[in-house]
Amino acid sequence: MDTMRDRFITTASRLLDDDPRLAVVLAEISRDGFDRAERAHPDRVINVGIREQLLVGAGAGLALTGMRPIMHTFAPFLVERPFEQVKLDFGHQGVSGVLVSAGGSYDWPAGGVTHMAPGDVALMDTLDGWTVQVPGHPDEAEALLRQAAAGEDRVYLRLSLQQNERARAVGAGFTPVREGSNGAVIAVGPMLDNVLAATDGLDVTVLYATTVRPFDATGLRRAVGGRETADVVIVEPYLAGTSTGAANDALVDLPHRVLGLGVGKAELRRYGQMDEHLAAHGLDPHGLRERITGFLGG
Repeated sequence: MDTMRDRFITTASRLLDDDPRLAVVLAEISRDGFDRAERAHPDRVINVGIREQLLVGAGAGLALTGMRPIMHTFAPFLVERPFEQVKLDFGHQGVSGVLVSAGGSYDWPAGGVTHMAPGDVALMDTLDGWTVQVPGHPDEAEALLRQAAAGEDRVYLRLSLQQNERARAVGAGFTPVREGSNGAVIAVGPMLDNVLAATDGLDVTVLYATTVRPFDATGLRRAVGGRETADVVIVEPYLAGTSTGAANDALVDLPHRVLGLGVGKAELRRYGQMDEHLAAHGLDPHGLRERITGFLGG
């Protein structure tokens, strides 16, 4: 199976052939993958070098001319380092584009904390008008990229090496994967397989989310049904608790409890491997099982 990043490169290259409105802006990362596209469209595949603020600023400039920019690099260099440009050049100027990150929260542990971005979605949450999407499979990444490229919205598409065994339908809302009566567990993107393994045999509803902003308040309310109280667990592949506020707002008129599971704030200073980081944050099936059953019972 190819990776989400591989699929992004091949899909974006094809989209450039089909849509003269599109442009891809790079900051060295993944440039080799766009060699053919750069030769075919030298005016619409732009590499700015290791200048991430310029990456976002150049994309916004293209958007001001009526183009649809797709900006790509690792998550900390796309969201955190040039955050002021994301806030001002896109939000304040009222233009749109597509941010596509790679690296997830800790896809390359040997790169250290400079190449990790567990706080990226929480940071994007401080801005208005961004759609945030977290695919769990390369097929989902392709579908979401095609939707974003054809649209007019501001979109942040978060790619990772961690992925589920099979693709699911993508959409704006939560997709029910398993039905139960003892609480609801929302699995975001690449966390679905671990959540399904962790909840095997438990009487819980499992919802799958690839679009996390806007938050599907209606889908969550539907999942908890007509109960007098609701227990909800949100399992996200980034900073723990990022979506608990959105869930609380969705259930504001219903007595409820929400548990947010994800990446902890403590920096893990040993390189390790991605699976070891998952286990250290309790995001492997064993860790999830313990925390979900501890919260919901069962």
